[in-house]
Amino acid sequence: MLVDPAQLRLLALIGEYGSLTGAAHALRLTPAAVTQQVVRAEREWQVRLVRRGPRGATLTEAGALLAAHGRTVDEAAEKAAADMAALLGHLSLRLRIGAFQAAALHLVPPALTALRYRHPDADVTVVDVASDRGPDEIVAGRLDMAVIASWSDSLTLPPQVSAHRLLHDPMVVVLPDDHPLAAGSPPDAPLRLEQLRDASWVTIVAGHLARRQFDRAASAAGFTPDVRFETESYDVAQALVGAGSGVALVSRLALTGVPGTTHRELVRPRPHRDIHAVTRADPTLTPLVDVFLGLLRDVARERTATWRETPADG
Repeated sequence: MLVDPAQLRLLALIGEYGSLTGAAHALRLTPAAVTQQVVRAEREWQVRLVRRGPRGATLTEAGALLAAHGRTVDEAAEKAAADMAALLGHLSLRLRIGAFQAAALHLVPPALTALRYRHPDADVTVVDVASDRGPDEIVAGRLDMAVIASWSDSLTLPPQVSAHRLLHDPMVVVLPDDHPLAAGSPPDAPLRLEQLRDASWVTIVAGHLARRQFDRAASAAGFTPDVRFETESYDVAQALVGAGSGVALVSRLALTGVPGTTHRELVRPRPHRDIHAVTRADPTLTPLVDVFLGLLRDVARERTATWRETPADG
């Protein structure tokens, strides 16, 4: 037969208080309701469980056996409540973040500083995560949030994941500061990609989404780029430009102003990427996710505001 844990708890309380009335008060029920539950339990177990008398109520041998299991139910319920409180307390302070390199350098740190100010006890971890892996890390439960980049207008995500757009990150051309196109044009004058058809290029490695975007843009501009150096890092690309090794297409967010370089915007429509924070789609037990998302949005707004105010040569 199926055992009703509530019956076991009721018998344990009758044994503890020595009366139906005491058990009723503990359960916030009327004595009549408790009496009905005892009658039902005795009918289901087909044995007398409680002896009623003028001085209260005592348990029969069968009732005492079931009451012992009722105390086990109570202990398990109390432990479950304590464990859940501990878990929720831990989750209320936990935040596991993944971010691709440029976001980890330029978006996440200011938001972390603000989070530490608001929640000094926050348990935060940050790991490098490639954009294409971020959503899967969310689904697997290894991250609470991932900051990812998308190089197309459509972002395909697993159904368990939601995307929150942070900013539109345009690509700019990084040139040696003595390049003829840098010296021969005003800092705020955008360039056409075809003006660099004869340049040596430092690009992201072949196969990466950013490289595919660059190859498509060069093809649309009517030339095949002379790629001399390939790297996985916009920082390395800018360092190579500073060393005179060529020119590079770099995201505005990743722009670092390496000595010996300058940059120019491109005419519209210009290549770009969109940066998103991705989180679980269902309600989260980690409230710091929403807090940190708001802080990331603040940082993104401040960052794009400086782009509009800063001349192209920094």
